[in-house]
Amino acid sequence: MRRAGPPSQSVGNSPSPSRRAWLRFKRNRLGYWSLLIFCALVAVSLLAELVSNDRPLVVYYQGSTYFPMVKDYPEKVFGGDFETSTDYLDPFIRERLSQAGNWALFAPNPYGPKTLNYFAKEPNPSRPSRDNWLGTDDRGRDLLAQLIYGFRISVLFALALTTAGVVLGVITGAVQGFFGGKTDLAFQRFIEIWSSMPELYLLIIFSAVFTPSLLLLLVLLSLFGWMGLSDYVRAEFLRNRQLDYVRAARALGVSNWQIITRHLLPNSMTPVVTFLPFRMSGAILALTSLDFLGLGVPPGTPSLGELLSQGKNNIDAWWISLSTFAVLVITLLLLTFMGDALRDALDPRKADK
Repeated sequence: MRRAGPPSQSVGNSPSPSRRAWLRFKRNRLGYWSLLIFCALVAVSLLAELVSNDRPLVVYYQGSTYFPMVKDYPEKVFGGDFETSTDYLDPFIRERLSQAGNWALFAPNPYGPKTLNYFAKEPNPSRPSRDNWLGTDDRGRDLLAQLIYGFRISVLFALALTTAGVVLGVITGAVQGFFGGKTDLAFQRFIEIWSSMPELYLLIIFSAVFTPSLLLLLVLLSLFGWMGLSDYVRAEFLRNRQLDYVRAARALGVSNWQIITRHLLPNSMTPVVTFLPFRMSGAILALTSLDFLGLGVPPGTPSLGELLSQGKNNIDAWWISLSTFAVLVITLLLLTFMGDALRDALDPRKADK
């Protein structure tokens, strides 16, 4: 008789569902490279102080080493006449630091987000030049530094707003979909009333009453940003709660909390994960729009919306509008490509492809 061969190992070696989704995501080259580029841009913005800063990273002066990034030094330390903070862009200080035996290591772009270029050769806003690669705004601040720090604020704000919206949307949608009945009806009536409130008017009122801040914007926008996601989670819970594995868990006496967290929630997160890049795009656009209208971050904070407003007020300074518009378009395109790739990777109809 012929001896039977060893059992097939294909089942045991098959990748997990999350691994298969990641492989499908990687096969979408546009979405995969968009993720890599976006992560690289975020990493650069998080290290903005090392990329664009008006203070040297390290100074070696007359046998002593100084770290201006972490400590403020008076001008007298470097041969000046005053006890005020050192302006490292002052030609006199630059000359002192470049003398024999002295040196200073500056960031690639030696301007911070609030640095005024008092030594620009043209009136503000000045054109792109060797000193200011993208030019300056109408206040004399370096445009490249404004874009780097403004991009960081926009991305971090979008992440915080997306996280808050996801938490609130998942909780409310899960409660509605799992319990249904009167609980679902009560939540639906509340959402209808809450969504009819004029969000922009409320922002204007609160901006007039309270001091503008990112925290205030985050709280106000979070109060309205969860309703769209809540509908998707509610629909997933309404569908999944009728499945056999949920009925079996109930028959075994598993508590409602365990059914929600261990059984229903992991199987209802597909729309949540799919919409994350698109929700981040919406959050960035919301902050930019509010800053453009003067209802966003406090004055002096690096902001893409404020730069767009400056571009509108200074039509001849084309470099302000062009560079800011390019940053916004590239950011939103990267997030959109990532969202499309993520949606295709998690699409159950493409699970076997």
